[in-house]
Amino acid sequence: MLRPEQLDAMVPLLGGRDVLAVMATGSGKSAIYQVPSLLLPGVTVVVSPLIALQNDQIAGLDHSEAPEAVAINSRQRESENEANWRAVLEHDADYVFLAPEQLTKDEVLERLKSVEVSLLVVDEAHCVAMWGHDFRPEYLRLGDVAEALGRPPVVALTATASPPVREDIVEALRMRDPLVVAGGFDRPNLDIEVRRHTDDGEKRRAVVEAVASLPGPGILYAATRKDTERYAEALRERGIDACPYHAGMRAAEREDVHLGFLAGRCDVVVATSAFGMGIDKPDVRFVVHASIPDSVDSYYQQIGRAGRDGEPATVLMFYRPEDLSLATFFTTHNPDEELIGRVFSAVRSSSPMRLGRLRTELDVRGRRLANAVNLLERCGALVSGRRGLSAADIPRRKAVERARETAASGERLDRSRVEMMRGYAETRGCRRRFLLGYFGETLSDPCGRCDTCRDGASDEVATVSVLPGADTAQVDCETSVFAPNTHVVHTEWGPGVVMTCEHDRVTVLFDSEGYRTLSLDAVAESGVLKADDPAPAEPVPAHAEEPVA
Repeated sequence: MLRPEQLDAMVPLLGGRDVLAVMATGSGKSAIYQVPSLLLPGVTVVVSPLIALQNDQIAGLDHSEAPEAVAINSRQRESENEANWRAVLEHDADYVFLAPEQLTKDEVLERLKSVEVSLLVVDEAHCVAMWGHDFRPEYLRLGDVAEALGRPPVVALTATASPPVREDIVEALRMRDPLVVAGGFDRPNLDIEVRRHTDDGEKRRAVVEAVASLPGPGILYAATRKDTERYAEALRERGIDACPYHAGMRAAEREDVHLGFLAGRCDVVVATSAFGMGIDKPDVRFVVHASIPDSVDSYYQQIGRAGRDGEPATVLMFYRPEDLSLATFFTTHNPDEELIGRVFSAVRSSSPMRLGRLRTELDVRGRRLANAVNLLERCGALVSGRRGLSAADIPRRKAVERARETAASGERLDRSRVEMMRGYAETRGCRRRFLLGYFGETLSDPCGRCDTCRDGASDEVATVSVLPGADTAQVDCETSVFAPNTHVVHTEWGPGVVMTCEHDRVTVLFDSEGYRTLSLDAVAESGVLKADDPAPAEPVPAHAEEPVA
């Protein structure tokens, strides 16, 4: 049975309208494109970032009455890819799954241009956000891909996108008057808790004790590869079938862990953030974080893997303030200025230039080249068009300088995301209300299913001042001038959007500075922050049709 929000998206899509669906994991986002594709001629191209995720999605379509689905990727033999291409070109396949890297190849685009593409689906669309927690530079090419394929309707799907990230997705994919379906972020079956520690050894022992006592299956997230190995070993010593998972393992080893977890052969996966995207396991009973994640976006996506069957599940984070330094370290951006200069000079000498030709001329491949090109595009030094990349009329030195400034801005934003997580870990308010506010939803009453609610702290006015010397203030943030999603202007930091508002503080995502938290008393006294709109922008709920400007 289709849900109302799914139908709300399908009807406009069949009429040719772009759709951005921001819906909780397990809410049936895939049906938004799968059902219309049955009624449309041509092939549906699905951009999916991970091969394991592609395989899961194809398996979900693999029954006698489903249309044929194939994948084209680097893990398959060339003969298998060629057989799949024949199925696409001969109209025997209705879905073709590709990684974004595949779509940067001219030969792949030429093959797709020879068939009718009815839909372009971008899964895990938050990866397109330049400074998002899962940014994939290849995703920024997808706006060009849509144009090259004759501009079919674009469907962008994600479970994790705050309102500013939604705007970034729409802009990067060049979506036209998109219908935005957003909602369902509240997961009332999740019991949320944060436990604070000061000693690292004590915290590690507490993590092992907690995981050993929780009913599985479950996921334990750790900050480093070494930690995944250590925690997995400690849990195995307790008789628990625990498997480490991180990007340093061979692909076959990671796949064994993935499949073993899905099949129930592994009770606990101890993983870095490399594990989890697209994991379709409904009965995960807990998600534990041994250290604080680097952003609210990452945290929300990871805890969303618990309790997808609707049954009670535990979400537990162990917080030691000193761990924030490691999270901050991972936010450091070191742009390759020499490569950035070479890329700009190459494009300027022969504009417009296709990415494939640029790759060949510079003999640089992979993420390094994509990052350099995207930084130059982001700062306006390069412009992407149908015929390829063109260079702005500026000196090479200026292009490199702009790219450096853009990277520095991204680093400030990433570090501010870490501070946002500090705010979440240390809040005395309802944790569920904090999370929902971040994604543009409101919760009228404390949830009663987080540690601060159980302790009674969420009913009290917070007494921790954000700015030194600031007093506290009690404000009804849902009706105040600084309600979530309100556009504001700061006298020093410029424009921004209110993300969360608690009794004594407001957190704003500024275009140039990232997330900043301000004391409401200090704001009222100094007047440094003012609403830019006469009224707060409403979050886009499910069932609503509202384009992102």
